[in-house]
Amino acid sequence: MVNMIAINLKEENRSTHPIEAMVDTGSELSWLPKKELLDIGVTPRGKKRFVMANKEIIERDIGYAILTAEGYAAPDIVVLAEDNDMCLLGVRTIEGFGVMVDNIGHRFVATTAFVTA
Repeated sequence: MVNMIAINLKEENRSTHPIEAMVDTGSELSWLPKKELLDIGVTPRGKKRFVMANKEIIERDIGYAILTAEGYAAPDIVVLAEDNDMCLLGVRTIEGFGVMVDNIGHRFVATTAFVTA
């Protein structure tokens, strides 16, 4: 678990309080409470369908925010999670942070970015 903060892309003085989220390398996107995101001015920019672990297909609004956790930050797509949804830090955000997950040490480890010509 990490404390994640979402920041409005256009008004960086508007941010959520720290929200406890599970680090989930099986989730493509990060999920934070819809109410918290709307309160800081994150605008829904579309909908995306997701297949849940139980094979149920659901649809959620998505938007854009700067996400931060453990001293790392990255602009990303975020799912506006409904009340019964879990808060998750997904793999796109992890990659945006430029880190790997140390499952034994329960921490992020900074990585070196690769550039190909």
